[in-house]
Amino acid sequence: MRLTVLAAVSLLAVVTAGCTNETLDSFDKVDVDISRVSSKTGYQLSPAVLSKFSKMNIDRSSPIMLRILKEEGRLEVWKADRSNRFQMVRNYKICAWSGKLGPKTKEGDRQAPEGFYPLSRGQMNPNSSYYLAINTGFPNTYDRANRASGTNLMIHGACSSSGCYSMTDEQMLEIFAFARDAFDGGQKTVQLQAFPFRMTAENMARHRDNPNIEFWKMLKVGWDHFEITKRPPEVNVCEGKYVFNQQADKPFSPAGACPAMTTPSSLDVALSSYNKTYATAYAKAMSKYQGTVWIEPSEAQRKAIVADQRKGRELAYAPTGNSLDAGKLMTQQEIEAQKRKAEEAEKRKLEAEERAKQAVEQARLDAEQKKAKEAEDLAADVAAEKAQKQAHGAGALPVPEENPGVTVVEKKTEKKPFWKLWTAKEEEPAKAAPVAEASQQAGETKAGQQAQKEVRNPATAASAEKAKKPADAAGTQPVPEENPAVEVVEQAPKKPFWKFWQK
Repeated sequence: MRLTVLAAVSLLAVVTAGCTNETLDSFDKVDVDISRVSSKTGYQLSPAVLSKFSKMNIDRSSPIMLRILKEEGRLEVWKADRSNRFQMVRNYKICAWSGKLGPKTKEGDRQAPEGFYPLSRGQMNPNSSYYLAINTGFPNTYDRANRASGTNLMIHGACSSSGCYSMTDEQMLEIFAFARDAFDGGQKTVQLQAFPFRMTAENMARHRDNPNIEFWKMLKVGWDHFEITKRPPEVNVCEGKYVFNQQADKPFSPAGACPAMTTPSSLDVALSSYNKTYATAYAKAMSKYQGTVWIEPSEAQRKAIVADQRKGRELAYAPTGNSLDAGKLMTQQEIEAQKRKAEEAEKRKLEAEERAKQAVEQARLDAEQKKAKEAEDLAADVAAEKAQKQAHGAGALPVPEENPGVTVVEKKTEKKPFWKLWTAKEEEPAKAAPVAEASQQAGETKAGQQAQKEVRNPATAASAEKAKKPADAAGTQPVPEENPAVEVVEQAPKKPFWKFWQK
């Protein structure tokens, strides 16, 4: 029944296809102050938006469709008018999307989805950590048939993305209200169309060398159907491919063979006329882009273009810009020159790294040589100092140890009593070899008695002194002179003075 109605309006759509609502005044700025919004889910569209609905013959609760254009960085809101044709009522600038052009294929690739996704009321999240969110439903039937993986791919606020389409909080507040009103009006599913770019002949020619071009040609069929009818196409999947507005007697199997399909005749006629116009435009675009290649920018390059938008905002606010501003069209010669330049730069980088490595190694060797030289010089200094000491006698002879039985005392010069001036100088007894203690005591007694005799007889003492000198002179070894400042005495008990007169 739906396709019958679609066919009935398709011819009218063909006539008016060139005059789309994209040429109408579409405003991007959301005139809402979030700080004054008491309920995110209960927010009502502004009077300015409702006034625009009235001028476009649109009811507030009529169905909507969302369309995303990655390269331009745009999210469009289309709403059905009273003739059941969809008109664009909003054209938002996407704040952030990650990755590059092309579909998402696996978890963690940072790619944002491309394709056709049905959104239900249950996919709206009023409690999102990113202000408000609508889950895209990735992976859809097509993604699962092609074994794509990924979770929690959203349209949300906070302007920070890793595989999602992130808007500002003000934009998300209004998008959420658009969807809520449509669901309240009876719409079961809202179609999300996510495209890499506007599927025009010029853009298709410009991206003809992209590895995703065959996937995009498949999506373009759905784009064409909407452009002709201004109604979201009916989407099915078979043989792992999207099919649009096809009638079949058997159900579609996403991974199985496609059943026998037919296109409504009116739509088929409209598509034939549309494709002829497209072919002419494509041939013209190919002549324009002949010998050129579109260089798609990286996410980092897109961010660099809009880096100033982060100033004065929280760190989580991370706009990424669009690919049109950051990319460039280059000739093959320019690409080759850029490639050579990049190769030369890489070569210089490697050479610089090698020189730096060699410099570090040379510095290490120099340090080791310096350390070895210092150790060698130190050893030579120590040897020279030792030789010098030995040359001066220091350290050449052993130093004798002290005799613990001998006490070295300083001689004190004392004045003799006047009665000893006429007394002959007493001769210090020679040191005797150690003997037994009894013999030593007997000798001391005998010596004492002899000394008393000599003192009593001065003439005998003088005669003995005179006889001793020739005997000492006749000795074979010289007697070392005494140090007048030092007296060496035996540590023996002193005699009491009364023993000098004892016999």
